[in-house]
Amino acid sequence: MVSVRSNLLSLVVFVIGVVVCGALIGVATAPGPWFDTLVKPAFNPPAWVFGPVWTTLYILIGIAGWRIWHVNRSSTAMKLWFAQMILNFAWSPLFFGAHRMDLALGVIVLMLIAIFGFILTSWNRDRISAVLFLPYAAWVSFATLLNASLLYLNS
Repeated sequence: MVSVRSNLLSLVVFVIGVVVCGALIGVATAPGPWFDTLVKPAFNPPAWVFGPVWTTLYILIGIAGWRIWHVNRSSTAMKLWFAQMILNFAWSPLFFGAHRMDLALGVIVLMLIAIFGFILTSWNRDRISAVLFLPYAAWVSFATLLNASLLYLNS
């Protein structure tokens, strides 16, 4: 019984921790007037899409992190999970806060590498965690193209 309770508590900590940190960073670095003035590519999604997409992705990221934590806390997959979280949380302050689309592009490329690294290193040990990261990999691939396009169109 203690083990089930402990597992449930750690799942809640992972998911709520990721969602709350992501939401706080999103609120603190909301796009604002600077972003509104940028020339955007035709495929730029409407603003309302980002909140639901990121909330869903953060839940999946939290679950995957929790699962890998229970498989092997010192694994390469777990290290990549933490690395991609740091990079994820660094992107918005660089892009929206500092208006550094160039540095943000570098960060998002590193984040994408960490995401794919996580998928590859967790695939054989916990396929569910790897699969949970596939929508995240797709979205960040799209976001990388969007970041690069915004940099190109506004340079």
